[in-house]
Amino acid sequence: MKKKMIICLICGLLGCLCMGIGDWLMIYSDPTYKGEVYWITEGIKDISQWRFNLSMILAFPGIIFYGIGLFSIQNYIKNEKERNIYHYLNSFGMTPWLMLHMFVVMILCLYSYSGDLIAVTELRNRLSWVVLAGELLMVPVFIYWFLLQIKNKTDLPKWMAFTNVLIIYVLLRAVLMFVPVSAFRLGFANSLMSQAMFIWFMVMLVHELRNN
Repeated sequence: MKKKMIICLICGLLGCLCMGIGDWLMIYSDPTYKGEVYWITEGIKDISQWRFNLSMILAFPGIIFYGIGLFSIQNYIKNEKERNIYHYLNSFGMTPWLMLHMFVVMILCLYSYSGDLIAVTELRNRLSWVVLAGELLMVPVFIYWFLLQIKNKTDLPKWMAFTNVLIIYVLLRAVLMFVPVSAFRLGFANSLMSQAMFIWFMVMLVHELRNN
């Protein structure tokens, strides 16, 4: 069981790398922008189309590896009923990952190809509700996981509740405030969730290895 969990957590890390690299590939460029959306930059027009293609290609194995890692976490939950709740929340939460990735890639790919800032911004504005809807599906499973840990309903130490993905995400968002405007900042901001997930999986992997 320990060996299987270690493999699953490593898969989770691989998923983070695939999605994270894709996040950087699609946006790392000159941060200068003229419109109302800071991530639709002038540098996007100089990004080669292969980068958008590779970003999407990486997303498919990335989401599979993510799934392996995230679903394996339910094995830490003591009670079967709560394990099932986590399972279904995770199933719902997995739905928007690929959709949101594709949503951003398509907008940036179109801008890189056409250079039509007005049309691309309008597309983003008309479908911006998709981002909020996706986040509302993604977040509950991590909140539920935090509550389970803080109530000592998992096999992990209670203190590990504070290594929750959402807490790590907030901390990384705080770090972002001190990063100067640059291509690096764009990539870092676009990949915040993947980076938070990577740290989360790594903490659990280290714990698992130390107690193996």
